[in-house]
Amino acid sequence: MPEGDTIFRTAATLQKALAGKIVTRYETMLPRIDAPLRGRTIERVAAAGKHLVIDFSGDLHLRTHMRMNGAWHIYRPGERWRRPRRDMRIVIETADFVAVGFNIPVAELVTGRELQRALHEQGPDLLAEFDVAEAVRRAREHGEEEIANVLLNQRVAAGIGNIWKSESLFARGINPFRKVKDIDDLEKLFLTARALLQQSARGERPRLSVYSRGGQPCRKCGTTIESRKHGLDARLTYWCPRCQP
Repeated sequence: MPEGDTIFRTAATLQKALAGKIVTRYETMLPRIDAPLRGRTIERVAAAGKHLVIDFSGDLHLRTHMRMNGAWHIYRPGERWRRPRRDMRIVIETADFVAVGFNIPVAELVTGRELQRALHEQGPDLLAEFDVAEAVRRAREHGEEEIANVLLNQRVAAGIGNIWKSESLFARGINPFRKVKDIDDLEKLFLTARALLQQSARGERPRLSVYSRGGQPCRKCGTTIESRKHGLDARLTYWCPRCQP
């Protein structure tokens, strides 16, 4: 699943290509968002946690969520797509560029008020004006849960996924399976996650210390990195048993 940094970079790419342009063609395979968008101006493309939002003139907004397999590509008119047409879900074309959404499972066209309602329950966005005190407060409401699960809860803080969950916990020396109530430095943990996401969003992705390195030696102490399926979605968590006791 794309994390907040990936969505942020995608939104920045689409913003550069599409903002201020008039829609010359709109096509979708999703009946629920089939609407007459041709002739509208694309006002802005922005990330909101793991959501990507395209704002059109006339107070209309396309909210998409990639889940596990969705992606947005940008092409020049007539350029060959890098994915098959059967994977296409949305096409937004202007005079200069074509934005294609592939395998997007969540998409809706909403008004500004409806968009705010949809995003209302989302926690503070780590790649926006991040309210760390609010994120800590929300995390404390899940005191009996394991921190690895709470970091993935987008209602606590928006943008962290499996990669930066594991990496930020390693950076702070926190075992992924400790309960939130037993962790004193939640503020530093969230600020570390924010710094890692920001670095990656700038295209300066740091070398991964534990994620996807199960069975390999820890870069810090040499202990074998462990991994375990964890949480409701059985997503892999990686950690160093020595550095994260």
